[in-house]
Amino acid sequence: MKLVIGGNAQGKLNYVLSKYHLQEEMVWDGVLPDHTVLQQRETMIMNHFHLWIRNCISNGGCPEDEILSLLDCHDNLIIISDEIGNGIVPLEPFEREYRERVGRILVRLAERAEEVERVICGIAQKIK
Repeated sequence: MKLVIGGNAQGKLNYVLSKYHLQEEMVWDGVLPDHTVLQQRETMIMNHFHLWIRNCISNGGCPEDEILSLLDCHDNLIIISDEIGNGIVPLEPFEREYRERVGRILVRLAERAEEVERVICGIAQKIK
């Protein structure tokens, strides 16, 4: 698994598509890729991972368990997520929980990832 992080609208998806010579039909946007599709493809991209976490929490799910379970079966994912932990701490309890959980999940994914990159202005910095 590979992890790509960065701010909003910093060119993360374009960077990944170009670097790995992938097509946009390999992108799952804000949802977990389907297990059957992952078995058929060499690599898939999960874009807007942070939005999937928000939806999962909102629907009473456990994003930590769901993503780790998926990665136990399929490690051919490139996960792209916005960094949302910078700036002013939100007033709303849900927003604080969401922000905290995204950060903690990304830490776990970074530990597990074979490669971690941060993209700023379309330029990647290798972190791991």
